[in-house]
Amino acid sequence: MTVPEITAFFDPETFTISYLAADPESGEAAVIDSVLDFDLVSGRTSTKTADKLLRRVAEKGYRITWVLETHVHADHLSAAPYLRKKLNAKIAIGQQVSEVQQTFARIFNLEQEVGQKQRYFDHTFADGETFQLGGLQVEVLHTPGHTPACVSYKIGDAVFVGDTLFMPDYGSARCDFPGGDAHKLFHSIRRLLSLPPETRLFMCHDYAPNGREPAWETTVLEQLASNIHINESVTEEEFVAFRQARDATLDLPRLLLPSVQVNMRGGERPPPESNGVSYIKLPLDVF
Repeated sequence: MTVPEITAFFDPETFTISYLAADPESGEAAVIDSVLDFDLVSGRTSTKTADKLLRRVAEKGYRITWVLETHVHADHLSAAPYLRKKLNAKIAIGQQVSEVQQTFARIFNLEQEVGQKQRYFDHTFADGETFQLGGLQVEVLHTPGHTPACVSYKIGDAVFVGDTLFMPDYGSARCDFPGGDAHKLFHSIRRLLSLPPETRLFMCHDYAPNGREPAWETTVLEQLASNIHINESVTEEEFVAFRQARDATLDLPRLLLPSVQVNMRGGERPPPESNGVSYIKLPLDVF
């Protein structure tokens, strides 16, 4: 099996890990879960983090063909449109993104966004769909539960799992966002953990519990042995009861409202109003 060349970029502001995954023979590569810098107080954006990734692309001589999203993120803004323009690549996500768009279109009174996935995403993947990254085959796995549209990307011996799983000492994703489902998350995780034990799993976030250094790579074997929420001995009933009780205590992510409005549009900001300025909506007394 050809092993992808993987470079990780940790963003300490949002605890997000973005990736470059490349075929070492051809240099064809994909970006996974990019970050657009955003200051909530001032409303200012910047591309500092994305530009760091672009510098590595140039250094390595990669040819980026895909800018991939594992889901509609609720904790950071995507830099996908900026990277698509710079790299002449295609933006893609799972097919169920339309369900997320429908849900949040109602919340933000954006009914014109329903059915607009082709407007913002160059491709939406079906479960089990495959495509080539040079000599590497990429398989798309639908892994819902955190959101209805979550997918994981299996590239050679590596799987990029989005928010489905975290490092073993942090556990699993919350399921209390609109469309989330702890039962579905359990089965999605079990699907991932049925892969060969040596399969490498790459996280989208790490919150460095107990003061350890940030980490983002683990294996199926390690998750089965020691994940604090869903190791191999945990039943579906136990997991769902735990997840529902824990989720009821969690605050909303700090960047949920701006992130979803942008990321449901593939990273595009809301259309400018008559003065040429884009605005983020803040629904009152909804969440």
